[in-house]
Amino acid sequence: MTTPISATPVSATAPASAAAPEMAKLRKAAQAFEAVFLRQMIGSMRSASLGDGIFDSSATEQFRDMSDSKTADAMASKGALGIADLLIKQLGARLVTKPDAAHDSGKAGQ
Repeated sequence: MTTPISATPVSATAPASAAAPEMAKLRKAAQAFEAVFLRQMIGSMRSASLGDGIFDSSATEQFRDMSDSKTADAMASKGALGIADLLIKQLGARLVTKPDAAHDSGKAGQ
């Protein structure tokens, strides 16, 4: 027999719901970090080209940079490399344990 969700004690869900806004911020920051990393990587790949194209100019370079930036943002939002997921996995554990650690240290000082 399964228990309804409403029968779950509030204390069991409080830490998870308290960390939800922080996890959302962490996910956004991790995706932004992955996007910056991808922009740098794509920029390095572009600079490694061996020659100039027929239509290369400062205008095409600017539009290419904007296109690369959008591509990096799209790849990061899809988790193409998984860097954001690894950061969330590593740093998310600290967010979950942070309220408990602060609560325990407050008891130790009393």
